Amino acid sequence: MDSVFFYCNTGKAASSKGALQKMKIALQPNISVTGWPTEAGSKALAGFHALENAAVVEKIAGEGAEITGYTRMSEFGFGLKDSMAGAALKKNAADAELVLDLAGEARLSAARAGVCGFKPSYGLVSRFGLAGLIPSMEAYGILSAQIKNIRDILQAIAGPDERDSSLPDEKTPELKPAKIDPAKTTLGVIKDILKEMPAKEYESFEGKLNEFKKDGFTITELTFPDFPQFVAVHKIVGSVEASSCAGRYDSVRYGKREPGAKNWNEMYLTSRGAAFGTLLKSYLIQGAYFQFESYSAYENACRLRAHLVSQMKKLTGQADFLILPVVNKAAAQNPATLAETYAQFIYTAFANVTGQPALYLPDKKGEGLQLTAARLADARLLDMGEHLIGGGEK
Repeated sequence: MDSVFFYCNTGKAASSKGALQKMKIALQPNISVTGWPTEAGSKALAGFHALENAAVVEKIAGEGAEITGYTRMSEFGFGLKDSMAGAALKKNAADAELVLDLAGEARLSAARAGVCGFKPSYGLVSRFGLAGLIPSMEAYGILSAQIKNIRDILQAIAGPDERDSSLPDEKTPELKPAKIDPAKTTLGVIKDILKEMPAKEYESFEGKLNEFKKDGFTITELTFPDFPQFVAVHKIVGSVEASSCAGRYDSVRYGKREPGAKNWNEMYLTSRGAAFGTLLKSYLIQGAYFQFESYSAYENACRLRAHLVSQMKKLTGQADFLILPVVNKAAAQNPATLAETYAQFIYTAFANVTGQPALYLPDKKGEGLQLTAARLADARLLDMGEHLIGGGEK
């Protein structure tokens, strides 16, 4: 248990009533809980204790959930190195976990743990109180063995928050469950992805599609030749945002100050050099390069992002749901470089670039699949998940 949790809570639920009564929820230590060591897996926040609760913490505590503690995480949630996301569920130490999804971390962690993993639509949940890294792409991921738990948590945390200026001014969609009728439901597959899959993985994926057909769903093949560009856009835009976002960790407001500096600039450079791990430091340096040395590449990536969002919107208009793989089995399991890290996210980064919801569903063979839908179609996506696996019980 100690290897799973960075910090354990010995207290009780904050409320004796609410929709999340008796539910135990673990968090990652970049989600502020008043007085807790909110270090986000980084030396840059060593010794920092949250001054107030994050918006999501206020809401789940108000609905009666018991927050069991902080699980160990990768540095600022980037990648899966040193992450223990999902382990608390495997050890029955929690019923659900809130984790950061920057490029697909929540969905891949769910695949590792054999549970469901959901990334909500961008702008549906307040990021107030989150020590994030990529403001325009990051979202809370919800892990649980049961879809019902995911929906209950989403209903509790979704909605407006004037403290988060990034939330769009739009009505929160209805999140109550509804039935799925296979005869009236179209599932889209992106054939450009299928062509690139290894033979064994394609065979397994095709078997799942045949099961959908037997159940009465309509399967339609869609074309999206630019799909691989999602990773390229994420690399550039994400690293620029991360570089800018991490500028606050200067050893003045947060983190440990390295001794021996002769002036302010030297203090800043040496302290930041010691504050971040090699992988994150590489990401921040890459972002600084595009921000200051090759800004035109960043501008082009932003234009390409807009194009990809438009193309994905067209695709989600042609099918009720899209089905994709989630795990790139050819990728390194413990990535040490940026290239290896992004190789893990070739099937998942798209949802962070577009802001649409994505749901990972496990199966008994450990070869689950990923479903996605149009932005703000979160409820229907969870309806589909519940239809397929009966609420999430394995």
